[in-house]
Amino acid sequence: MAFNLPTETAKGKVREVELGVGDKAKKVGGENVLPFHLWEGEMPNMPIVAAEVSDEMDDLIPALEKALGEVKDDPVAWAKKAVDEWGADAIFLLLTSTDPKATNASAEEAAETVLKVEEAVSVPVIVYGTEDLEKDAELAKVIATKAEGRNLILGPAKEENFKKVGAPAIGYKQTVVGMTPIDVNLAKQLNILLTNLGMEAEKLVIDPTTGALGYGLEYTYSVMERLKIAGLMQDDSMTQMPMLANIGYQSWKTKEAKSSEDEYPEWGDPEKRGIMWETITAVSLLLAGADILVLRHPESIRMTKQLIADLSG
Repeated sequence: MAFNLPTETAKGKVREVELGVGDKAKKVGGENVLPFHLWEGEMPNMPIVAAEVSDEMDDLIPALEKALGEVKDDPVAWAKKAVDEWGADAIFLLLTSTDPKATNASAEEAAETVLKVEEAVSVPVIVYGTEDLEKDAELAKVIATKAEGRNLILGPAKEENFKKVGAPAIGYKQTVVGMTPIDVNLAKQLNILLTNLGMEAEKLVIDPTTGALGYGLEYTYSVMERLKIAGLMQDDSMTQMPMLANIGYQSWKTKEAKSSEDEYPEWGDPEKRGIMWETITAVSLLLAGADILVLRHPESIRMTKQLIADLSG
């Protein structure tokens, strides 16, 4: 007797969002199935892996400093290395220098760095501030203006500053990432606010906020899964945006990833430990429905990309 694999047809589909322009452009989303349920539908665009690059990082963990070598103080060289040697599908440029509590670099200085990185790489560029509401709004205005038409992905837009981030993105043809604190309804509400402002739904990405392995991963997984189910099975148009998971930042700040072998000799090699902590988190959120995974270590990037290739069959 033949076995017929049961299937469930989705009512909706995730919106297809284009990142970047021209030869650099990549599409994310577009799937009408839960992650890698390829017997039930299609995933025309497999999830992509973005390498995190910081314009200022003084407290690098030894494993990351070793991987970066002499490019750690040069975001342009770092980005090129991530694409050319590590195989990153996109660059996630974190403008750490703009933090008002630290260096407090100007928006104009940050914009110059963004343009240099964007011109140096052959992939889309995602640009994040430091979650200071006023400074991030200023960054969005200046960067969107100077990079008109390049379709950068600007974030994070939050409910408290979505107008100041969204308006310049609309005017200068950029894409926006909306960030909310791990809640399905809040993510949906922010998308409603941004589309009411005039953003095209096809120019929006959801950052639901993520937790690393052992630090809220289960809750993150359930929220991302519920967002995906709402968009696919309930055809909820305001949850049908692709999702971004900012994994590297969360994973490498955990005690297990950053503690030395002298502190915990029973935990083994800290470099391997950190890489696996990041990769396991990435695999989990990949299966929860992430369309863009942001990672730090080149080995984590390599393993995650290989898994995506294997799952896509």
